[in-house]
Amino acid sequence: MTVKLIATDMDGTFLDDQKQYDHDYFDRLYTEMLRQHIQFVVASGNQYEQLASFFGDYPDIIYVAENGAYLRTTQQVFNYSSFTPSRVKAILAILTRISEIDLLVAGKKSAYVLKSATPSFIDISQLYYHQLTVIDQYDEINDDVFKFGISCPLDRTEEFVQRFHDALGSLGTPTSSGHGDIDIIQPGIHKANGLKHVGELLTLDLSEMVAFGDGGNDLEMLQEVGLGVAMANAPLNIQKAANDLTGTNNEQGVLTYIDRLLHAN
Repeated sequence: MTVKLIATDMDGTFLDDQKQYDHDYFDRLYTEMLRQHIQFVVASGNQYEQLASFFGDYPDIIYVAENGAYLRTTQQVFNYSSFTPSRVKAILAILTRISEIDLLVAGKKSAYVLKSATPSFIDISQLYYHQLTVIDQYDEINDDVFKFGISCPLDRTEEFVQRFHDALGSLGTPTSSGHGDIDIIQPGIHKANGLKHVGELLTLDLSEMVAFGDGGNDLEMLQEVGLGVAMANAPLNIQKAANDLTGTNNEQGVLTYIDRLLHAN
């Protein structure tokens, strides 16, 4: 296939377990991607501001943030999609009745967490949401809501995914990014949908794209692009859904695979 776009998830995929990557290696590969007119895209469930903090020297990167709900570069917003206020209210009414979880609301201007949330949840949320507002109650939110972020007991992640699926119905779609983290996203608004919009902007087809991922929120992206590559540290169901495998995130599996692609292209 002719590769015209390379997209990657971040946590557990592009980043190692210390939330780092080989900057010199990436810089060499990025220069070669530009030479070959290949667009590099970051496709993540995380907030745009957090994602952009990893790539300050690369203004041409396109971000498919918030699991496909927010598409932009550092200079320009291309597209975004949000829940209607009535859906936000209905979803919160359901989620706030579940005592075993911590909950965050991700919006365009900021993410929001209650002061009453566990301190450890607030602390870790600040790592992933550089724009984070601590509020007393949810009706203080005046924002376009992209998704709901949930932390649940790690060993009960799949149980809670099913529980949210049953409770929410068509209101929202639960998807797991692993490690006890679950997002409630807008139905049909996922990373593959975001890449489709990017393709429309650049006159590219999904079949001309390569994508890397390791979690449940990468599933549609891995299945719908021309070449979906799962990490060796991904769960077995994600590996089976992909076209190919690469090394683990701690082995810079994304960069080594891109290196091979660029020299075969």
